[in-house]
Amino acid sequence: MRFFQALLPKEEKFFPLFNAHARTIILGAGALRDLLQGGGQEACARIVAHENDADDIARAVLLGLRRAFITPFDRGDIKDLISLLDDAIDQMQKTAKAITMFEVTSFEPHMQQMADVILRCAELTLEAVGMLGEMRDKSVRLNAIAEEITRLEDQADELNDAGIKALLLKHRGGDAMAFIVGNEIYDHLEKVVDRFEDVANRISGIVIEQV
Repeated sequence: MRFFQALLPKEEKFFPLFNAHARTIILGAGALRDLLQGGGQEACARIVAHENDADDIARAVLLGLRRAFITPFDRGDIKDLISLLDDAIDQMQKTAKAITMFEVTSFEPHMQQMADVILRCAELTLEAVGMLGEMRDKSVRLNAIAEEITRLEDQADELNDAGIKALLLKHRGGDAMAFIVGNEIYDHLEKVVDRFEDVANRISGIVIEQV
């Protein structure tokens, strides 16, 4: 049966859709970094717009999955991957929502550094997604990207811990609400990086299955 399926034409439209989604994630990550550098409501609006675009692409993937006869790799993997990609930009939107709700306009250095890590994860994700159509030839680089994103997630954890500690020292005996709000923002930023690690792990799993 597998040999028979290999001879059938596959729906390759999923790869352009994955690439389009990953590009919206890059744009969202750039807007998030701008927000944490004082971009205000304009940056928030861009994040929301990119998240809406990403939702449209994710729906197109799921619709294509229902209509496709033969897919380039396992249907469950396609569904999981687009869902995980969408989770990454959804978490960016949740971060922007929290910042707007708490009316935060200035951000700690560790938050800004975490935004840089997020943008780098987005760039690596775009590169990885772009190689899915050639994963047998690109498996070494795909595995290296997954390892790099894991390293960046560890770096984000360290920034998160250092940032919370600095926040505690800054507001010890003072503004407890400022500490609570800052801690909430750090939590959202850490979750964004976690979502990128989820994507990297899923891609690694697909590569193992296909190569």
